[in-house]
Amino acid sequence: MSNDKPKSALRSVGSRRMAIVRVKTGNKRSLSSKKWLERQLNDPYVASAKADGYRSRAAYKILQLDEKFQLFKKNMKVIDLGAAPGGWSQVAVAKIGPKGKLIGIDLLPVDPIAGAEIIQMDFMSDEAPGKLRKMLGGKADIVLSDMAPSTTGHTGTDHIRIMMMAEIAALFATEILVIGGTFVCKFFKGGAEKELLDQLKKDFAKVRHAKPPASRPDSSETYLVAQGFRKPQ
Repeated sequence: MSNDKPKSALRSVGSRRMAIVRVKTGNKRSLSSKKWLERQLNDPYVASAKADGYRSRAAYKILQLDEKFQLFKKNMKVIDLGAAPGGWSQVAVAKIGPKGKLIGIDLLPVDPIAGAEIIQMDFMSDEAPGKLRKMLGGKADIVLSDMAPSTTGHTGTDHIRIMMMAEIAALFATEILVIGGTFVCKFFKGGAEKELLDQLKKDFAKVRHAKPPASRPDSSETYLVAQGFRKPQ
């Protein structure tokens, strides 16, 4: 399977016509689970991921970000933080080719992906950054982070937690990226991101926000794309 989708195909995925599926609320199914199941069954990106052999609809997010920002080149060295279930790694491996190298990490297990080395480990642990550096065997060209903490249901707390995770990922990126390298990170808008943005603008030549079409419209999820890593002062 080739993961290099034509641009027209990427733009048309979300507009594929689908028959709307309604799910009945049974004795063992709550209203919230009914709504989640209906959303999954009626999501064109979920259907396309299954048809195209991707492990999750998130694969289209990184494909669309790559289309917009030209993230990947052949032979790159890539770190994928929060790799499970593997959709971003699938895309990246196809883009960098057999001479590239991808190292991924996630707290959850990830089924093997040809051309990638993925470990089950908590990135927030003290040992994780050193383990990733050793596995990569040098500097990275791009650090990807689709990490998100488990939600508590309290909006303010959840936002602080996702921003803390994004800041730690950004710090790791500045320690492992080559000069000119790229950092892509998920975060959620909520007012606590100014400090991260200010630091990234010091460390990278370009820092831009992007919400790919595959990101659900009702989600506050967005991505930071920082390109042109500068030599530390």
